[in-house]
Amino acid sequence: MQENVQRDRATNAVLENIRRVAEKAANAWGAVALAAEQREACRERTRIIADMAALQNERIPSEEDRLLSENPDRGFESR
Repeated sequence: MQENVQRDRATNAVLENIRRVAEKAANAWGAVALAAEQREACRERTRIIADMAALQNERIPSEEDRLLSENPDRGFESR
């Protein structure tokens, strides 16, 4: 967004110094946007890897654990 504003300002500037400053600002905003996109992509990759690791480390309950319940009567259902 800001990069486009500065590029428009550079295109429409009458004075050369304003044009140069606006072009430099547009380039800087472009670099900031690229860095932000890379950070977001890295965060997303990290989140996906963490989710995959959590799934791999998830304990699979045994059949006996699944039969037990907070209700003491249910723990004896199949015995």
